[in-house]
Amino acid sequence: MQILTNKAELLVHFETYQYFWQIIASASANRKTMPFTFNELLTVTFTLFAVIDIVGSIPVFISIKQKVGGINEARATLISGALMIAFLYIGEAFLSILGLDLRSFAVGGSIVIFIVGLEMVLGMEFFKSEKDVKAATLVPIAFPLIAGSGTLTTIISLKAGFSDWAILTGVILNLVVIYTVLKSLNFIARLLGNAGLLAVRKFFGVILLAIAVKIFAENAHGLIK
Repeated sequence: MQILTNKAELLVHFETYQYFWQIIASASANRKTMPFTFNELLTVTFTLFAVIDIVGSIPVFISIKQKVGGINEARATLISGALMIAFLYIGEAFLSILGLDLRSFAVGGSIVIFIVGLEMVLGMEFFKSEKDVKAATLVPIAFPLIAGSGTLTTIISLKAGFSDWAILTGVILNLVVIYTVLKSLNFIARLLGNAGLLAVRKFFGVILLAIAVKIFAENAHGLIK
């Protein structure tokens, strides 16, 4: 892991973790208003973790960091988190304006997730992304690498089967992981090596394929007549 060289950086590092855990603690204090089980939280958390693919994106993050000379890890994490949480609460209303329901979007989202899973397993690129690194913290790190279309689609798709509290908690837990990974890029790359990164990416690709099939099966029956 990166060595913190001064007290100021240590303070920022500590306060960012403290901010996330305060949110989680606050949520735990309101446990009665959170109708979800541990298994549901685990499913949501790992689904988002697989879609975000923070581990599989490590080579991209390292390349961007080398090109721009550094990454503001806390800012990138908070911006991506804000995008995900905003879409969790206003995404459905946005769909209503477009005349779409949650099941339709869930089915469409499952197809996108399935294609992303195929990309990870087969090593092919179906979705073309921009290579602009001028504003690396916001674009492309916060969006679309972390809170991209696949992640936002998945959040809406998860609303068809899980409570907002479960999804919000899962998002927060993933933000903690995202911040930790961004602070530990060099260490993780050395630890896993190229072969390890490839294996992890393909493993989560298979998980995504299974998740996509499940979401499609649970929502398509109400649309196909």
